[in-house]
Amino acid sequence: MAYTKTSTAIGLPAVTATILATDYLKSPAVGTIAQFTDPTYGTGEFIWLNGCASTVVGDVVIYDQNAGTTTLATAGSRGPAAVAMSINLATYQGWYQISGSAVVKSGTVAANAKVYATSTAGQVDDAVVSGDQITGAVFKTADGTPSAGFATVQLDRPSMDGTG
Repeated sequence: MAYTKTSTAIGLPAVTATILATDYLKSPAVGTIAQFTDPTYGTGEFIWLNGCASTVVGDVVIYDQNAGTTTLATAGSRGPAAVAMSINLATYQGWYQISGSAVVKSGTVAANAKVYATSTAGQVDDAVVSGDQITGAVFKTADGTPSAGFATVQLDRPSMDGTG
């Protein structure tokens, strides 16, 4: 993924960048939203958030903008969801995708299926589990596209609100 900035803000880090959370001079404020464009996946919207332990590219997280926290999504999670764009550990900050086509860590999924959290932290699937649907997200490819263990989802400010 080769995203380039399309937002008008100056000095935003690259989509794949992570910055130590203590290095405030280089990072935007937590909660900053910006647009970036990729030649394959098109334009997406991203939010700058604090990381959490074990976060890798493609993980789905639940975030609390007020508390400034992220947690890897699992069954029973609640709150707005986003997709990690980098290895963004607990002492770091980085971009998370909230709209557009995103690549996520997935189990065995079918294209055009609904997205559900699983018991594996950060990974999603299309197996129906009551209360664990991620609304505002739908699989656009089956697993294995673009690569093994991943699928493409279409995001529109997704969240886990106990539906599905």
